[in-house]
Amino acid sequence: VQLQASGGGTVQVGGSLRLSCAISGRDFRFIGSTARWYRQAPGKQRDSVAAVTSDGTTTYADSVKGRATISRDNAKNSVYLQMNSLKSDDTAVYYCSVFYGGRRYWGQGTLVTVSS
Repeated sequence: VQLQASGGGTVQVGGSLRLSCAISGRDFRFIGSTARWYRQAPGKQRDSVAAVTSDGTTTYADSVKGRATISRDNAKNSVYLQMNSLKSDDTAVYYCSVFYGGRRYWGQGTLVTVSS
C-alpha cells in the first residue's frame, strides 16, 4: 500500500490549507478502511489529528476541532484534510495513514508551516 500526501506549504496565521492523500496498492480496498491524518511538530511526538471511518464517521483531536474537516472519496481512493483558521501551533509535518491487512501504512508526509 502506498500513500502520497500533498498540499502542504507556508500559510499565514488565520489562513487555510487543504491536504490530499492518494492511496494505492495491489488488492487494497480503501472502502473498508479507516483513514487518518497525523502530524508531528519539531521535537514532538506524532499525534493523531483526525480520522474518517469507512462509513464516513469522523473524529478530531481537541486541538483542531472546529477548524479541521477530514473527508474521503472512495472512488478516488483519497482522503483529505481541510484546515482553517491556522495557528502557529499547527506547524508540523502532516502524515496520512491507513490500517490494512494487520499493519499501518504511512505516507511520506507534507510540511505545513504557519507563519505569523
